[in-house]
Amino acid sequence: MKNLVVIDLGSNSCRMTITQVDDHGHYKTLTELKRYVRLSENMGQEKELQPAAIDRTMEALTEFKTLYDPLKNKQITAIATAAVRQATNQKAFLKRVKDELDLTLTVISGAAEARYDYLGVVNTLPMVNGLLVDTGGGSSELILVQNQQLRHVVSIPLGSVTLSQNYLESDKVQADSLFNAMTFVNNVFNDIWWLREATNLPIIGLGGANRTLAKINRRKKNFLNVEDVHGYKLTAADCYATLTQLLGLDLEGRKKVPGLSKERADIIVGGLIPVILLMRLLDSQQIIFSNAGLRDGILFDYLNQQEFAGKNQDA
Repeated sequence: MKNLVVIDLGSNSCRMTITQVDDHGHYKTLTELKRYVRLSENMGQEKELQPAAIDRTMEALTEFKTLYDPLKNKQITAIATAAVRQATNQKAFLKRVKDELDLTLTVISGAAEARYDYLGVVNTLPMVNGLLVDTGGGSSELILVQNQQLRHVVSIPLGSVTLSQNYLESDKVQADSLFNAMTFVNNVFNDIWWLREATNLPIIGLGGANRTLAKINRRKKNFLNVEDVHGYKLTAADCYATLTQLLGLDLEGRKKVPGLSKERADIIVGGLIPVILLMRLLDSQQIIFSNAGLRDGILFDYLNQQEFAGKNQDA
């Protein structure tokens, strides 16, 4: 029996999943934790991780360590994405994590991040064709899937935290700020030559901002389990209406929106801009949400490497 510990340090949140895998490839999730650390906060043009953000991250990683340390026969995979990938003080940060926690953080490329997203989705959702959109805090990954195969992938350095800090007010978003942010993102999309191949295909939404879109709508429709968005579908009209609702509110108003966590209220508009623009650009009429992503992809990659005949989740 193996305890697979996966830590995903993103720009906005730090997450850990502990999965128990037996000798036949059956697996069971034991622990899932998420802590908002805002690691990319105030990195600025210098792209330097700030002391307060580093301290928040160290606190979260220390908490995680208290949970995985007692486990026997464990394998730890700890990865860092956009914020650390871009940081000019990356080496100093990684050294502090190693020295203080004896934890080796591996900084992965945007392409590797996207591949794990793809593995997480295709192994858990019945999809054939679609555009995977993982909007994180500091980057977004776009993955075109055709006939269940990964065809094109790109990682772009924009996300909910960076768009919000660079363009948008944290309180009431002004029209000119919104226009400038959307123009910037639209220009980035126009430079992705293969993106038009996704025209009319459904979008599969990953990442905290996109899942928040699902949670807000599930709360509106009185679903009992708001968090269980895996496989949940929304029309483009529902998505547009939700962004319109959020744009009409100030920060305190957004904090009161059911389904939207207070910690995300200041960056949710920036976080939704990429997926909303993609739906319009590609004339996608539906978005399907996935709770599975990078950490799940690492699990399936491990299972594949062990050459288990099946990937079976215990009830």
